[in-house]
Amino acid sequence: MKTLTLRNRIEGNSTIVDNDFIDHYMAKANGEYVKVYLLLLRHLNAQDSSLSISNLADCLECTEKDILRALKHWSKAGLLKIDYDESGSICGLAIGKGLSDTKMPEETAGILEGGAYSSTKNKKQTVPGMVSENQDKLRQLYFIAEQYMGKPLSISDIQKINYFFDTLHFSTDLIEYLIEYCVENGHKSMHYMESVALAWADEKITTVAKAKESTSLYHKNCFAVLKAFGISGRNPAPVEVNYIKKWTDEYGFTLDVILEACNRTIANTSKPDFKYADSILTNWLSKDVRSLSDITRADLAYRQEKAPKKRTPVRTASVSGNRFHNFEGRSYDIGSLEQQLLNTH
Repeated sequence: MKTLTLRNRIEGNSTIVDNDFIDHYMAKANGEYVKVYLLLLRHLNAQDSSLSISNLADCLECTEKDILRALKHWSKAGLLKIDYDESGSICGLAIGKGLSDTKMPEETAGILEGGAYSSTKNKKQTVPGMVSENQDKLRQLYFIAEQYMGKPLSISDIQKINYFFDTLHFSTDLIEYLIEYCVENGHKSMHYMESVALAWADEKITTVAKAKESTSLYHKNCFAVLKAFGISGRNPAPVEVNYIKKWTDEYGFTLDVILEACNRTIANTSKPDFKYADSILTNWLSKDVRSLSDITRADLAYRQEKAPKKRTPVRTASVSGNRFHNFEGRSYDIGSLEQQLLNTH
């Protein structure tokens, strides 16, 4: 194969990309991350360049979350320095090799240096051997969380994130997905995020892949039940979610069995009624129903139990054709009767 000859026809107004970036960083990076890096280089020396996360997202026709992930990647790679203001919000970027992020506000930095906070106490607890690598990871999480939540993090918010990292032992990627998942479903409360995190910990979820599998199953079950009930255009209410989790997690029913209970609820009540469906499923659980065939068996047993019992016919004595059979028959002498009639005359 012939080699390619390159000729330079570029005249000024150019963006310089360091060869070290091309040789050692570009090939290993996501293509979208490379776009963000090149765009930052493009604006590096531009006069009166005013950038924001939203500006970058609009320019590359992607989401702000995509931009944040790219910034996080290049910061970890040591090619980008993220500056924070006193509130902990991003206020500047610097491009270069071997850079690290500036410290966050003193109040926040104190949490990183001294250790993590317990989620149930305000007393600071020292975490022996907490290295700068973990501090950097947590700093990145604070930055990502702020962008998702659209506000500076409070000390309480930071405590929760530290709790996910230090106590639940979630990876930074899993915590980031936790925040993303909750916010995208309309929940920016850190208290709500903690409840989801605790549920994941109970399920032994340790990776983003497992978390996505769990949330996908959750959505599938919830919206299948709502559809069976004829409900659309909204998310399930908390009490409805509790019922569905009870049926799937506690009772261990498969989705087809649950949907059959929903269908029977509509047939019998003409309305969506989670309590009525729960009574059906509780009854099936007591009868060891686990599949649709088990339901058929239970229905047959119920019909046989409720069917009227056949009575044994009672035999009656044969009846004579004479309707006066209850009277004794009498015998008469016709000749004697005639003689008596003649004598009277």
